[in-house]
Amino acid sequence: MIKMSKIGVVTIGRNEGERLIRCLQSILAQLPPEGIVVYVDSGSTDQSCPAARELGVEVVELDMSIPFTASRARNAGFKRLQAKDPTVEYVQFIDGDSELVAGWLTAAMAEFNHNPNPVVAVCGWRRERFPEQSIYNRISDVEGRMVGETGQVVSFEGSVVIRADMFVAVGGYNENVIAAEDDELSVRVRQAGGIIWRIDQQSIIHDADMHSVWQWWQRSKRTGYAYAQVSSLHGAPPERKFVKERQRTWLWGAIVPIGALVLAPVTYGLSLLAFLRYLITPIRLFYKTKQYGFSPMNRFAWGLSCTMGAFPGVLGAMKFHWDRLRHKRPEIIEYK
Repeated sequence: MIKMSKIGVVTIGRNEGERLIRCLQSILAQLPPEGIVVYVDSGSTDQSCPAARELGVEVVELDMSIPFTASRARNAGFKRLQAKDPTVEYVQFIDGDSELVAGWLTAAMAEFNHNPNPVVAVCGWRRERFPEQSIYNRISDVEGRMVGETGQVVSFEGSVVIRADMFVAVGGYNENVIAAEDDELSVRVRQAGGIIWRIDQQSIIHDADMHSVWQWWQRSKRTGYAYAQVSSLHGAPPERKFVKERQRTWLWGAIVPIGALVLAPVTYGLSLLAFLRYLITPIRLFYKTKQYGFSPMNRFAWGLSCTMGAFPGVLGAMKFHWDRLRHKRPEIIEYK
């Protein structure tokens, strides 16, 4: 029997305000009194740190003279967690703009207890707290549910329960990876023989708080950077992580539109028909997501985002290669 006392929680954030309070309260409501929660703060200027301490949460304040990444924050939180309780066997990672759904930790730990396979990480799926507030929140709501099938999967997202010994064995998060750090860690977990399991249950309620096209643009740009960076690490066979995503980004974000425009004079404009793809794909994705019960508005927003995201995405990919050419340490692309 796996005991809830053997699980600790690491959450990270910056200037999350009330969202952080909700996050921490949702954690404390599910942990036993002896459970340890570590909050890692990355330069908040609000009352995040004092508020966390008032709730009895261990606080780590990062040195912001070193470039910030979520990976670095999570590693710092795990290190403090182990220092406080070396016997912790499992760790739940969660961001400060999210909250744990009631009963999630019990369900996750039950999966470790009952699954006959060597499961080392358990995840679920997320939904948005306020999807109706903006089209960008609607996009995030669909995205959080479209993470893949249940059962054995190839990767997890930021909210995951993972065995502490496996986390240590693979060296934790790669602190140079600025996005999709969970996908990158998942590769190394599987290469070490671990199985990642997704259960058909909502794990977190997320508050994306996106209200402008600039935020969506920056987030999509960061995704393109992540595809390029992670595929540079794990793109070789047999893994080929994010290779297809990287290729699609370049194809539809640069090669097709530029090629169609350049060839227009010699093809009498026929090459411009390639732009029909940017109309057809959102419609195809609109119908593809119907089975998940999303509203028509949410499905249309997500399909449009997946299609048009190639344009900021290719800029993110270009930035990665420019950074690598200059031997520049990757820095997070902010969207909030």
